[in-house]
Amino acid sequence: MANSIAVGIDISKKTMDVAIGREQPTAVFSNDRDGHQALVAALKPHQISLIVMEATGQYQVACACTLQAAGFAVVVINPRQARDFAKAMGRLVKTDSVDALMLAELAEVLNRRPDRERFIKPMPDEAQQQLHAMVLRRRQLVRLMVSERQRKHMAHMEVLQGIVDLMAVLAQQIETMDRRIAEHLALHQPDLATLLKSIKGVGPATAATVISELPELGHLGPKQICALVGVAPMNRDSGQLRGKRIICGGRATVRSALYMAAMVAMRHNPVIRRCYERLVAAGKPKKVAIVACMRKLLIVMNAIVKSGRPWDERSLEA
Repeated sequence: MANSIAVGIDISKKTMDVAIGREQPTAVFSNDRDGHQALVAALKPHQISLIVMEATGQYQVACACTLQAAGFAVVVINPRQARDFAKAMGRLVKTDSVDALMLAELAEVLNRRPDRERFIKPMPDEAQQQLHAMVLRRRQLVRLMVSERQRKHMAHMEVLQGIVDLMAVLAQQIETMDRRIAEHLALHQPDLATLLKSIKGVGPATAATVISELPELGHLGPKQICALVGVAPMNRDSGQLRGKRIICGGRATVRSALYMAAMVAMRHNPVIRRCYERLVAAGKPKKVAIVACMRKLLIVMNAIVKSGRPWDERSLEA
């Protein structure tokens, strides 16, 4: 696109360093509603080809949503990928201003790619952000509960009652969060939740995690969705070396939810159980067999969401 400008934004909790192209100094905006609107006003006079920013916790979400709503193409990229690009370009210095310029350079590269559109994903709407926040909070509460349960077995009698009391509070909060998540899904995405929970092994927590953190489900092919989550085996071959296939990258929280779902499905879902038993009988390590079951479960979930038809055993055999 002639005379178009790529933009890089380095975001922190309170500020945003913005490089509008690489030919002028970076500008600093506040990372709040006023700052987002000021940034939109600053970008409007230009012909913007692509905006790239790093995923920095949740600090980038509001800005990305505002920019996308204003009609700009926005890419939120993994910080590790951005840093790898900077190293490949020989940019070893790291400051907010330098990072913004580096992200603008990365935006130029992505904009020239023939598969540019695959990097541009819709930002979550308000309902999706609420669901993500509740799922995240539930995960935090569960981790706290596990920690307290472990401490309970080693605690002195003097502090044991305090741990028991805290566990009761945490259990109540987890129950409350489960109810709120169920109510949210029933209000905003009842059909999708019902489809996922129709699969034996996929419970409310797994369904909520997948809906919250894998909005691409049902919109990608089997290989793409497995690679996105990180359950697709990656080759490690070089020259005559043939390395062991491993899984890596992807969305760890979705992978964790899939692991628990696969463990349940291996006991209660006859198709997943047969898949596991067949692989173990063929000499595959148990961990490899479990990952294969996770992958099969994800592929089925993807197919069911895409088709809009609930689970039956024949869909898993396909």
